[in-house]
Amino acid sequence: MHLSPVGTSRRCFLASLALCALVLLLIPTLQTQPRQGKLPQPLPRGRSSSCEGANNAIGLSVTGLPTVDAKFQGVQGDAHFSVSGSRSREALELKDIFIAVKTTRKYHKSRLQLLFQTWVSKAKEQTFIFTDGEDKELRQKAGGNVINTNCSAAHTRQALCCKMSVEYDKFIESQKKWFCHVDDDNYVILPSLQRLLSSYSHTQDVYLGRPSLDHPIEAAERVKSDGSTSVKFWFATGGAGFCISRGLALKMSPWASLGNFITTAEKIRLPDDCTIGYIIEALLEVSLTHTHLFHSHLENLQRMPADDILNQVTLSYGGFENRRNVVPIAGMFSLAEDPSRFKTVHCLLYPETDWCPRNIHH
Repeated sequence: MHLSPVGTSRRCFLASLALCALVLLLIPTLQTQPRQGKLPQPLPRGRSSSCEGANNAIGLSVTGLPTVDAKFQGVQGDAHFSVSGSRSREALELKDIFIAVKTTRKYHKSRLQLLFQTWVSKAKEQTFIFTDGEDKELRQKAGGNVINTNCSAAHTRQALCCKMSVEYDKFIESQKKWFCHVDDDNYVILPSLQRLLSSYSHTQDVYLGRPSLDHPIEAAERVKSDGSTSVKFWFATGGAGFCISRGLALKMSPWASLGNFITTAEKIRLPDDCTIGYIIEALLEVSLTHTHLFHSHLENLQRMPADDILNQVTLSYGGFENRRNVVPIAGMFSLAEDPSRFKTVHCLLYPETDWCPRNIHH
């Protein structure tokens, strides 16, 4: 059979066109599909010069995290803030949280007695007292949950970092999901704490707290040997309390475990809470999630709206220099009977408590 050259060329041309069309149709199916990874952990909305800048931009005192219930996110007044497509909440129980209370021997009676009477009574198994001296009476109350750090009782940078180092190691040993540090003048509102932490995954990198400054702090020396002489970073003030996920805490180990925390603090010559921020933000490059739900005595606590008090995570009270710096919450206790307002807060949260007045109401 004889085929003409013209016929053969035409057939080849048509076959080529058909092949090109087929390839064009197959290209979309051959392209590599993007991997579907885990959703990223919540991060601050922005890194403005003010630690409150991100929240002020929307006019709300919230944490900037996707909310399930605005009531428990510290939303002011009648305003509500929501994010579409918010993540499913982690099943979190109180037993999953390691609450470290930093104190010193001279405050065992004046401060710890109030905590054991109020919020600690609702979280005895989860609360660990880190102090600097033996106290038989305190050990009878808390048993093995009292840890004598053998650190100095002085309120120095070295002593504070020594206690934080022990706190970190004990948390890692505990196998719990969250590490939350508070001071002995903090009231922890446990339902709010549980609700807040359940909005995150403990396996993700999460660092929650409230800065005491309106700008990042600068460390004069850096552990990284990259030639840099200083670094700026945010840190959550220990006076208001902060929380760290287990996933992030494990990553801190090279600079925090087995006494390394003290060594790291000495390199930058900053206190314990600053060193925590340094390790997380400067070395691990994980951002602090700023939240207004944690409160220290350094704030003007009387400015807090009364309707929002029970939605916060931590509260505090003024010391000798400012005894009237307390949250503006009314109850059946007078200021003389309850100068810190912790008893009033506790009875509003747990009215069934045997020492609470029966007719107290919010």
